[in-house]
Amino acid sequence: MKKVRFGIIGVGNMGRAHAHNLLKEVKGAELTAVCDISPDRLEWAAEQLPAHVQRFSSSEELFESGCIDAVLISTPHYDHPPLAIQAFKHGIHVLIEKPAGVYTKAVQEMNDAAAQSDRIFGIMYNQRTNPLYQKLRELIASGELGEIRRTNWIITNWYRSQSYYNSGGWRATWAGEGGGVLLNQDPHQLDLWQWTTGMMPKRVRAFCHFGKYRNIEVEDDVTAYVEYENGATGLFITTTGEAPGTNRFEITGDNGKIVIEDDKLTFWRLRTPEPEFNAAYTGGFGQPECWKCEIPVDAGSGEQHVGILRNFTNAILTGESLIAPGEEGIHGLTLSNAMYLSAWTDNWVDLPIDADLFYEQLMEKVQNSTFRKESSGPRTLDVSGTH
Repeated sequence: MKKVRFGIIGVGNMGRAHAHNLLKEVKGAELTAVCDISPDRLEWAAEQLPAHVQRFSSSEELFESGCIDAVLISTPHYDHPPLAIQAFKHGIHVLIEKPAGVYTKAVQEMNDAAAQSDRIFGIMYNQRTNPLYQKLRELIASGELGEIRRTNWIITNWYRSQSYYNSGGWRATWAGEGGGVLLNQDPHQLDLWQWTTGMMPKRVRAFCHFGKYRNIEVEDDVTAYVEYENGATGLFITTTGEAPGTNRFEITGDNGKIVIEDDKLTFWRLRTPEPEFNAAYTGGFGQPECWKCEIPVDAGSGEQHVGILRNFTNAILTGESLIAPGEEGIHGLTLSNAMYLSAWTDNWVDLPIDADLFYEQLMEKVQNSTFRKESSGPRTLDVSGTH
């Protein structure tokens, strides 16, 4: 049976988990190479991975080696687009970790390169395998909820202490990560927000607080208000500085509301759609009859990273449809870029955003960044595999 020969660029944190998954969990996949600029990480690979897995210290060497068919890019955020573009030029399939990049201008260039190639392009949006969000997407797409009127997501269970940020001088810096809670913790939620509803806002007004709770230069508290083309509105609230946190996603439509919280999906379904009830009702203080429905959802959180790896492998081997096409990574990033730009300009931002203006303002932040390759303080914990 033919197998897809994988290489991984970046074997720290998630890269190591992906390596073990490719070795043991993904039928049709074979890990044949890893690449990292860190000698320590390559030493880890020599000690922990099978002898047949080749090791490279530069992406160009890896891409020219001829030993891989596909690459999984698990590097710092800024590197995702240029490495993907380089891989496409060598005729290699590409799977990138989230986020797609730091700014949409680079991600659009990556998407253009993918479109010009005949290679498979995916992104590690593993939360798309979660049955809760799959069911929500299905209910909305089927029309069960009716036309969407409001979306609200409070996602504040990202608590991070100062010691977390001190664990690496690149953390929570404009030059190192390109952002804070929006770019590091929230890419999955920003993707799911638009993926499940099938809607992108037409404009955004956001309030980002930079270093509000921690001694960092990027945002750790955000409240964003959005407006959609159909007149619906939305709210996205997130922070790394609150305890205990909340994770509640609520969508209201003509036929009621759906809430995802505590790993449950609840549909408060109106017996009569609100517009119909309103048009016919003459009793004053009434409202439509409402049924609280606990929607059955498959147990567990889905196949997660392994599921995306299997799906990507099958897309190459058999033409299976991608769960998370790489080109769709720009949507969630557009939302975070718009929130930053709104906060920086203290104004509304229309979508699509002014990509050049965002890049210009981001580079000003990068030039003044405190980014350091080494830890900015005593390393007090192991944060391998976290984000």
